[in-house]
Amino acid sequence: MIRAIVFDVDGTMAETEELHRRAFNAAFAEFGLGWFWDPPTYARLLQTTGGRERISAYASSLSAKVDAPPIHRRKTEIYNQTIRDGGIELRPGIAALVDRARALGLDLAIGTTTSRANVVSLLDVTLGAGSASLFASIRTGEDVSAKKPDPEVYHLVLADLGLRGAECLCIEDSRNGLLAALAAGMRTVVTPSLYTANDDFTGASLIVTNLSELRSWSASRPETSTCLQPDNLTNFLAGLPA
Repeated sequence: MIRAIVFDVDGTMAETEELHRRAFNAAFAEFGLGWFWDPPTYARLLQTTGGRERISAYASSLSAKVDAPPIHRRKTEIYNQTIRDGGIELRPGIAALVDRARALGLDLAIGTTTSRANVVSLLDVTLGAGSASLFASIRTGEDVSAKKPDPEVYHLVLADLGLRGAECLCIEDSRNGLLAALAAGMRTVVTPSLYTANDDFTGASLIVTNLSELRSWSASRPETSTCLQPDNLTNFLAGLPA
């Protein structure tokens, strides 16, 4: 039985990655680095999870030495200001899924590689001030020593919830996130995002275009496509293989 829904954040709850990319570039300009990450470059760099790690990986590819933490801190400040200015909204169906899950008595949780400040800003702007309290567990990249596809962040969430992976449904948008969720024993619904549409989602319980329709298809049997409305979440959860 599913007792909790666990969300990734970037790309899953909201299409934030383009805002992250712009914030990185703004920080690079302030630090006089002469770096500019265009969308194709950023898509490639997203294979490295974590902003500081991404900066360090890019510097290594250029044989350059930079102090990644202060650059990343400034990038986070720029990103959060953009969020607070109303520069983002939730992806279709996310708010409805949160409401429906609460009505069903399911726990809500978040497991992400981004920072806690980024999570709280997004939740405050989209679900309302103090909405972080709706989530029984919020674990971020600041809590772990290894980021996705390592399952550490999801193991921490499960420990907070006191649940087994099999009792949770995870919502993810990327292959790294899917691998982390599966390694933690969670069945996973994938909602491909702007930068992850071409990822390999083998192993997902369901692939959905967006959660407002829960329109699904089977990678192996596309003829079995179905359309589930959010009010059918109970039936959807019941229909997941044990």
